[in-house]
Amino acid sequence: MEYLVMLPGPTNVPGRVMNAMLSPIINHRSDDFRALYRTVVDKTQRVFQTSNDIVVLTASGTGAVEASVVNLVKKGDKVVIPVNGEFGGRLADLIDSCGGNSIRINSKFGDNPPLEQIEGAFESNKDIKALYAVYNETSTGTTLRYLEKLGELCSKYGSLFIVDAVSILGGDELPVDKWGIDVCMTASQKALAAPPGVAPISVSARAKKQMIENPPPTQYFNLKRYFKYFGDSGETPFTPALPLMFAYREALEMVLEEGLDKRVERHRRCANAFYTGLNELGFTPFAHPEARSNVVIAFNYIPGIEDKTFRKILGEHFRVLIAGGFGELKGKVFRIGSMGEVDRYHVIRTLSAIASTLKIMGIQTKAEAIPVAMKALNV
Repeated sequence: MEYLVMLPGPTNVPGRVMNAMLSPIINHRSDDFRALYRTVVDKTQRVFQTSNDIVVLTASGTGAVEASVVNLVKKGDKVVIPVNGEFGGRLADLIDSCGGNSIRINSKFGDNPPLEQIEGAFESNKDIKALYAVYNETSTGTTLRYLEKLGELCSKYGSLFIVDAVSILGGDELPVDKWGIDVCMTASQKALAAPPGVAPISVSARAKKQMIENPPPTQYFNLKRYFKYFGDSGETPFTPALPLMFAYREALEMVLEEGLDKRVERHRRCANAFYTGLNELGFTPFAHPEARSNVVIAFNYIPGIEDKTFRKILGEHFRVLIAGGFGELKGKVFRIGSMGEVDRYHVIRTLSAIASTLKIMGIQTKAEAIPVAMKALNV
């Protein structure tokens, strides 16, 4: 039996997308590739809901995030960043390592910093270069539900608005142009349900201008080179991962066929089923209600459950893969990736496996998770 991959990425990939990787290898300096890449750029714009320039990197999501920083942040630049988890902290560290001055608005893990504190940072510092935001904090299962207001804040103070949407784009609302996002990054292996290795970035005209006028001392992540190659020939400056590009194109097509509104609603419905079902089994959500993610579901362990044993039984006995916590949350929480092609089957099989694992571990629960989850799924 194949694993059911309920990780916060990589996630399950539809057969149709996997089969696309069997396409014959083509010359990446040919009309065939130019047609492929232009189609990929067009579909990416539609999924991002933007008319901005698109760069598709052969990299992980971290590569796309790093590219955004090295191309924009210069020595002494002040950058505001909310930090409520591991990835926000890593991003702030990256900004500092590139010579920037990160102004961190910290909050307790599982919660989001108050919007007023973020605006206060702008009021106290009149020369903010950019606001960086991790839209969905994978380590804690939290989502910044005021992302649109952050865009308005940047517009008010004339700052760039940069969004790390690695684990959420395609699974929750994110209209890039409507929300005034200058640079948005994601990754193929999360809510877009493609194999790992493709990292698209959208770049607004004003962010592009800064990248071109003051490019970084790098080659691979130098976005000025990507803009030039695409403008001159419709190509990429370096060899792309062609099989992954074919798969990514197919995944985008599936997103567009379903429709973004329907896709977001499906993710919301499945998340609700996980929250209600796991709560019925006696687990408590890690994130505060107003900050809970619809794509990464984080729950506290019931006292007496050992993390590695719990996940080992799930994996070996039931072929269901979920993630533990890391950093200060290691051994305290588990996380489920409710993203990509997630639907009723994925939710019910995962909850059934968890309920059975609890019995194997001698954890008594009288509750029935499946009926409440089915109700949440409108079945």
